[in-house]
Amino acid sequence: MERYRIVFSGSGGQGVVTASIILAEAAALHEGLNAVQSQSYGPEARGGATRADVIISDRAIRFPKVNQPNVLICLTQEAYNKYSGTIRPGGLLLTDSHFVKLERKVDARQLGLGMYKKVMDEIGKPVVFNICVLGAMIGLTHVVSTESIMKVLGGKIPPGFLEMNQKALEIGLQLAEGSPLKSK
Repeated sequence: MERYRIVFSGSGGQGVVTASIILAEAAALHEGLNAVQSQSYGPEARGGATRADVIISDRAIRFPKVNQPNVLICLTQEAYNKYSGTIRPGGLLLTDSHFVKLERKVDARQLGLGMYKKVMDEIGKPVVFNICVLGAMIGLTHVVSTESIMKVLGGKIPPGFLEMNQKALEIGLQLAEGSPLKSK
């Protein structure tokens, strides 16, 4: 398997840390892979810069931070401006078209999807935006299976909110399926 170096970036309150933890747990607990997750964020509880790194591999992982991600997710313009230059050549740069305007030329596949808008149109609650983003990323990379993500969600999400999270994951998967990068 290719070693996946993934960075989720955005602002506090968007759930980037939660999405990264779910991904790492799915890989380690249900896929039999090695995974590490680390995070950093500004001093503000909400609205401050947030970054979460995940490394997934079938080999030993010797350093927990990502220097050159092959998958970079930017959910704010600030995150895009700060991290887009760090993407590994040929990598995937995924953004939300509601929050980020693609401005830079990078040596990567850039894709802006309307994830936030779709979540608001179909679910009406931004609290599951991060799960939609996770679904889109999984749909584009296949780094772990949807079933593994669902197992982690089933163990973390209260029963009354599980269906809403499942729907958000499905929205992300559908957006990935319909994207121009899906065929690549």
